[in-house]
Amino acid sequence: MNTVQKFGKRIKIERIMRDWTMEQLAEKAGLGTTTIAHVESGSSSPTLDTIEKLANSLGFKIHELLIFDDIEKFAQKK
Repeated sequence: MNTVQKFGKRIKIERIMRDWTMEQLAEKAGLGTTTIAHVESGSSSPTLDTIEKLANSLGFKIHELLIFDDIEKFAQKK
C-alpha cells in the first residue's frame, strides 16, 4: 500500500468512525463527494489544500492525519 492509499484509508476510517457519509464529510470539508471518493480510494493524490480541509473537518492538524501507525489494524475493524 503506497502513501496515497494509506492516506485515503485513514480518511475513510476516520469518516466511518464518526458515522459520516461521504456526502457529510464533503459538506463539512467544503469539497465535492467525488473528491472524497478519489481520496478514499487512493486513486488520486490530494492537494495540500484538500488535506488541510479534511484535517480541519475531522478535527486534526495536518501532520496528525499523516500518521499511519496501526492503519491495518483499524482497517480490519471497519
